[in-house]
Order: sequence, then structure tokens, then C-alpha cells
Amino acid sequence: MRQEIQSPEDLNHEESARLIIDYLHRIMMHHAMWYAEVRHQLGRDKAEQVLAKAYEQSYGIQMKRLAKTLGFEMVGDIPQPLLNLSDKVLEDLKQNIAVNWLANDGVWFQAVEFSRGMFDAKRCNDSCWVYFSPFEAWSIRRFLNLPPRSGLEGLKKALRFRLYATINKQSIIEESPQSFVFQMTDCRVQSTRKRKGLDDYPCKSAGVVEYPGFAEAIDPRIKTECVGCPPDAHPGEWYCSWRFTIEE
Repeated sequence: MRQEIQSPEDLNHEESARLIIDYLHRIMMHHAMWYAEVRHQLGRDKAEQVLAKAYEQSYGIQMKRLAKTLGFEMVGDIPQPLLNLSDKVLEDLKQNIAVNWLANDGVWFQAVEFSRGMFDAKRCNDSCWVYFSPFEAWSIRRFLNLPPRSGLEGLKKALRFRLYATINKQSIIEESPQSFVFQMTDCRVQSTRKRKGLDDYPCKSAGVVEYPGFAEAIDPRIKTECVGCPPDAHPGEWYCSWRFTIEE
């Protein structure tokens, strides 16, 4: 930034655009910090109730103001320009947003790894999944309007709507009315490492909090068992596998 800048009025056109992007980042971070603090103070269940109200109200306020400023219409709660996209472009956008999520996760991991080492990076990563996995389950449950105890059928449906499901390949093997096995048949991270001749990334320490946390947030009666996950040995047809069981 130029030294002579003393106030926002001193910014040129490009610098003003960059400041707007920074404002948006601050809003996202403040939103996340509010949720984290409410969860810390009041517990996850209450925080999710508050988040549902705050997100809906905040989204409506912000989109109304952006639509007015930028000159686009809203169709219900969706911007008209988004609805005007072709099915192909909309699918590509969904795919690339999911890939951006994974890239963002990797950037955070490496930022910690390069400054603090692998141990701290894995420790932060695994702890992050403790919080993100139940949150993603809550978000999906809300999007699909799943009941709080939707059983194994609800879990199967929710697994198909994860961010991972957009960029990885997965399968479900039915075992019994009380259990099924979920397999990650192609993992973007592990496949990339394989192409580079690298060993599997040992993700089990994250998986053993990620998958139970997700399943229990869909239905607290569901129990999770790790069939195999790197650094465990695994067959060529899957990278990780998890068994979900419910006791009626």
C-alpha cells in the first residue's frame, strides 16, 4: 500500500476494490467468531439455534443491500444472476467452490506446518474437524429439512451432500437394516499424493473425530467404526472405510 494513504478517501479505484474484498473477509471472520463464542458460552445445541436465526436474518439484510447497490434482482432468497447460469456452469461453480474449500483447508494446514511443524499442523487440523464436522452435518440437515433423528437413511442422504462428496468418489455398501459401510473410493488428496509417488497422508487421526461427529450430529443413536483409514493398509478400491450402526 502506498505510504501517502492516510484515509479511505485517499484510495484509488483499484485500492477501494481491494478494501471491499477485505471488508467481506472481515464479515466472514466476525460471523465465525460470533458462532464460536456462542458455542463456547452456551453450548453447541443453543449455538446452532442462534446461528439459524442470525444467518437467515443477516443473509436477508446483506443480499437486499447488495442487490440494490449492484442492480440485480432477488428471486426469493436467490440472486437472479445465479439462476440465470446454465446447468453446466452452475455445476462447474458448485464443483469449483468445493475444490476451493479443500484448497483452503490445505492452505491452513501448510501455514501451520511450515511455521510450527507437522505435529502442530495435525493437532490443529484434527481439532478443527471436531467442530466443522458436526457443523456441516447441521448445515446439511437444515438444507434437506431432515428430522433430528433421521436414522441411517438420513445419514446416507447427508453423506451425499458433504463438500467431500462433490470432489471425491464414494460408495455405500448395505450390510443390514441396522448398519452400512461407507467407502471413499477416490480421494482427491490421496490420489494426488499417489500420482506424485508419495505415501498416503495419515488422516485417521482426523477421521476418527470427523466421521463419528458427523454421524452423531445427524442422529445421536448412530455409532461409527473405522474399518480402515491411512496409515492403515487398505485395498486398491478404497482409501478409507467406515461402518455406521444404529441400535433401535
